[in-house]
Amino acid sequence: MKNALVTGGSGAIGAAICHRLAADGCHVYIHANHGLQAAQTLADAICAGGGSAQVLAFDVTDSTTVTDVLTPLVEHQPIQILVNNAGIHDDAVFPGMHAEQWHRVIDVSVNGFFNVTQPLLMPMIRSRWGRIINVSSIAALTGNAGQVNYSAAKGALNSATKSLAREVASRGITVNAVAPGIIDTPMSESAFDAQDIARMVPMKRAGTPGEVADLIGFLASTQAAYITAQIISINGGMI
Repeated sequence: MKNALVTGGSGAIGAAICHRLAADGCHVYIHANHGLQAAQTLADAICAGGGSAQVLAFDVTDSTTVTDVLTPLVEHQPIQILVNNAGIHDDAVFPGMHAEQWHRVIDVSVNGFFNVTQPLLMPMIRSRWGRIINVSSIAALTGNAGQVNYSAAKGALNSATKSLAREVASRGITVNAVAPGIIDTPMSESAFDAQDIARMVPMKRAGTPGEVADLIGFLASTQAAYITAQIISINGGMI
């Protein structure tokens, strides 16, 4: 049984990813920071359905705590599937954006990626097999007014994906990013109504968390062994 870690696992997309990886036979570490109760409910549901899961609690921006939590987990068995899904947005037009809005969004997506991925990498390399999947956004590919910080954070994640993939390709490890468009989550419901979606998305609907999870599940599988350094969009034809 392979071990998988999903950061931001308590949210809508994260939960779908955890369900998919558990269904594929992984032991899933469900990371949460503020959503601990939701993460525990998710872990209980996965276990009740015959899967294997447990909750990990830490702030991805706190490098010391992240290392303290993750290092003991990989002492004897590596985490071979990592989904860097944790991310936040704090939108504002750039002239009115506060420094804290900029730094916090960058901190979670970019520094969080480093803090979580780096301590897991050498055990993964020694195992000669691994899958790292970073959850990006269509905003990193097209830009979006009011999201300069978020677009910058996810754009940096895309570049890190491509560079890390080159470093570890010979070790049997793939590194890819998935860039969702409008996905049916509580966050998107507050931002887009049905008319907006019909106008913006050629498929005339939002995607589902399950559809994102299915793509990530494939990228985490043995069938995706020759796919690496890619930014894969899932957006209903928006771009």
